[in-house]
Amino acid sequence: MIDEIREAAIRPIAKPGKWWGVLFAFLGLFVLAALATYVYQLKNGLGVTALKDGVFYGFYMTDLVTFIGISYGGAVVSAILRLTNAAWRAPITRLAEGMAVVSLILGAAFAIVDMGKLPHLWWVLVTPNPQSPVIWDIVAISTYVVATLIFFFLPLIPDSAILLNGSAHKFSSWRKKLYSMVSLKWKGVPAQRKTLARMMSLMAVLIIPLAISVHSVLAWVFAVTSREGWHSSIFGPYFVVGALFSGVAAVILVVSAFRKAYHLEKFIGQKQFRYMGLLMLVLGATYLYFTFAEFLTEGYVQYVNTVPFLRSLLAADYAPIFWPFVIFGLIIPILLVAIPKTRNVKGVTIAAALVVAGMWVKRFLIIVPPLRHGLFGITNPSYMGNWVEWVITLGAVAAIPFFLMLMFRLFPVLPIYEMQEIAEEQSQLQSKAGDAPSLKTE
Repeated sequence: MIDEIREAAIRPIAKPGKWWGVLFAFLGLFVLAALATYVYQLKNGLGVTALKDGVFYGFYMTDLVTFIGISYGGAVVSAILRLTNAAWRAPITRLAEGMAVVSLILGAAFAIVDMGKLPHLWWVLVTPNPQSPVIWDIVAISTYVVATLIFFFLPLIPDSAILLNGSAHKFSSWRKKLYSMVSLKWKGVPAQRKTLARMMSLMAVLIIPLAISVHSVLAWVFAVTSREGWHSSIFGPYFVVGALFSGVAAVILVVSAFRKAYHLEKFIGQKQFRYMGLLMLVLGATYLYFTFAEFLTEGYVQYVNTVPFLRSLLAADYAPIFWPFVIFGLIIPILLVAIPKTRNVKGVTIAAALVVAGMWVKRFLIIVPPLRHGLFGITNPSYMGNWVEWVITLGAVAAIPFFLMLMFRLFPVLPIYEMQEIAEEQSQLQSKAGDAPSLKTE
């Protein structure tokens, strides 16, 4: 079984597949187009976008909140499952943590994209205003990036040593040098194993409050203003639950894609999808409740400044995308997971895809409509982005699978060390019970 784990873990490294290059090049074209478009924007300023003085946040801020929210789900879910010692988590942790790293870096990059000119970033950094929630955001995101990178790196230490010394596959000299550096002279002695376990537990404990603080601060960037539609006391938990909801859905999509591409069904089975689906169901129901509570309280009072915003969202300009979000982004995914017949790999994956797309729409609806109906009764022009924003956004979406494919050409797609430990523990327990050891998934 241990040999099977190692062979499966290095499949993307040893046998990337005949379509790997085609898909990698296809995604790379979107990434290059986004980079070229950003250079064009950098040269000409934000005037080339559809952003205006009234609607000063748009696709880029939507992307920032969405991508960081996705990373939040990947990192926190992995951390919680580690702390609860859920054995079924092991095959999906590397994929979840890798997705968290990639999406977090992309999300943080949108803070720079949204500023327009690079000197703006420089002045924010050298002349910070402690009273500005933007500074809170920069500090929180920077700390979270470092913690997420460490959380991803630690399990790679023993895995790199295993690839270097315990794999039958012959690696090139540059790969050997890479694995030698990452392994940090790991020998697997009890002292090293104990230290690694402590460090992983410590980072799992730290990553949860860090992630909560990041998305709470993102929420407060909006909530501490006096603008109708943003000034809300529940925005903190609303954003946190939404981040977890979309993050779990994104993990499901990544796991489903790599499971199919590299035939990992023996290690990632129905159990993982069923449990992740149930977690997504609980988070989706909670998010639906928050959405209902937010609009019920504002709509019932019908404060004079709030009515135009609510009418635009629920019955006018933005209703054609708000109600499809409620139906396809919340209700249908919840039903797909709630019904036992569709609570399988296919059903949960479809539900996750609807959630990821729907939550991007929801972030757009949180950010843009309150700006459309500005302060003092001013109505700003409608906003749906333009080609510059669409190209950069689509390029960022393509960048997640692009960089994950590259990441797992370098490092194992499955956490070998963790899975071997669990296999050994199960083998010992089953030996005591007189049974043959088995790691088969459902």
